[in-house]
Amino acid sequence: MTGQAVETKHEAESKGTDIAKFVLCSALGIFMFFVSVTFGGKSTIPLDHLTTIVRGALGEAQKWVVLAVIAAGAALPFVKKTWNQSTQSVVFSVFKVVGLICGIMYMFHLGPEELHTNADLFPFLYVTLCCSLCFLIPIGAVFLSFLTDYGLMEFVAVFLQPVMRKIWKTPGRSAIDAVASFVGSYSLALLITDRLYQNGRYNKKEAFIIATGFSTVSTTFMVVVAKTLGLMDRWNFYFWTTLVITFIVTAIVARIYPTSKVPDEYMEGVTPDPEPIVTKDRLNVAWTDALTASHNSGSIVDNVVRNTKDGCRMVANILPTIMSIGFLGMLIALFTPVFNVIGYVFYPFTMAVQLPEAMTAAKAISTSIAEMFLPAAFVAEASIRTKYVIAVSCISELLFFSAVIPCILSTKIPVTIPQLLILWVERVILSILLAGAVALLVL
Repeated sequence: MTGQAVETKHEAESKGTDIAKFVLCSALGIFMFFVSVTFGGKSTIPLDHLTTIVRGALGEAQKWVVLAVIAAGAALPFVKKTWNQSTQSVVFSVFKVVGLICGIMYMFHLGPEELHTNADLFPFLYVTLCCSLCFLIPIGAVFLSFLTDYGLMEFVAVFLQPVMRKIWKTPGRSAIDAVASFVGSYSLALLITDRLYQNGRYNKKEAFIIATGFSTVSTTFMVVVAKTLGLMDRWNFYFWTTLVITFIVTAIVARIYPTSKVPDEYMEGVTPDPEPIVTKDRLNVAWTDALTASHNSGSIVDNVVRNTKDGCRMVANILPTIMSIGFLGMLIALFTPVFNVIGYVFYPFTMAVQLPEAMTAAKAISTSIAEMFLPAAFVAEASIRTKYVIAVSCISELLFFSAVIPCILSTKIPVTIPQLLILWVERVILSILLAGAVALLVL
C-alpha cells in the first residue's frame, strides 16, 4: 500500500471517529439533559432521575455530605488566601462562614425552634435546595462535556445564530444554555455559560446576558408554582406564555442599562474564540464546524474529569452562600415589613394592568428577590388574573437570593450585586406589564 493510500485511510478513520464522537456523545448529552423519561412514577430528565437515585441510596447520609461540602466551601477562600482580594471577596467569605454556622445549626438542631419547624427556613434551604444542588451540579458536570465539547453547540449555533443575535444579542450556541435551564437547571446552565466564558467562546456582555437572562428555574419548579396557584388546568397556556414572556423580557433588558454598559471584551488572559458569522450553506458549515470541534475535543475521560472538578468547585461556592444569603432573605421576607415597602415600587404597574388585588400582588412579587416561591404563598386565594400574573412574574423575574444570585456570583462572569438588583426591578416591572396584558386579553 502506497504512503498516499495509507494517509487517505488514516484520514478516513479519523473522520469516522470524529463523526462517531459527535453523534454518540451529543446524543448522550441531549438524552441526559433534554429528554423526559418516566421512572418510578416521575417524569423528568435522566439527570434528575440519576440525582434522585444517588440521594436515595445515601439516605440521611446525604445531609452530612452537604455539611462537608459547605465546610469545604467556607474554608476554601481562607485556604487559598483569596478571601481579602476585594470587598466582594471579604463579604462573600464572611457569608460562607455564616452559611457553615447555619448548616451546623440545622444538623445539630441548634437555635430557635422556629428555624427548624418553619418549612420556609432551614428545612427549605438545607433539604430542598442544598441537598438537591449538592448532587445535581457535580453529576450534571459529569455529562456536561457531552453537550459542550463534541460539536453539538457548534452545530446548533449555525442554525440559531441569526435568531439569537438579532433578538438577544448572544451567539447561536447560547440556545443550549436557554434550553438547559428550562428543562434542566439554572445551575447547570450557569456551569455551561461559565465554562464557555472562561474558554473565550463568550465575551463579557454575552456571558452577562446569558447568565442574567436565561438562568430560569426549570419546568419542574413551574409545575410546583402552577399547582400552588391552581393553574394546572391551564398548564400549557401558563407554560408557553411564561416561556415567551421570559425571553421577551430578556430581549428588552439586553438593550438597556446596566446590560448595555457591559463591555464587549473577553475574559482577561483568555484567547477569544468568537462564533463565526455564517450567511449561507448553513448545513455544510454546521457539519464541518461540529466535526472540527469533535476532532479537537481531546480525551473523553479528561473532559469529564475537568468538568466534574469545575462542578465540585461551583457547588462548594454555592451551598454556603445559599444557606447564609438565602436565610437572611427569608428572614426579611417572613418577619419584617421590608418587602411591603418595596411593593409600593411595583404597585403602579399592578394597577396599570388592572389586577383586582393590585396592592397584594405588588407586595407578593417584591418577595421574589428573596425566593421565587414566596410570591405564590401570598396570592393563593386571589383572583385568577392575579394568580396568573404572579405565577408568570415569579419565573420571569429570574433573580433571587436563595439560589440563582449566589450561583451567578460564584462564576467568573463579571456581575455585581447592584447590577443584579437593577435587573431584578426591570424584569419584575416588564413581567407584570406583559403578563398583565395577556391576563387582560385572555382571562
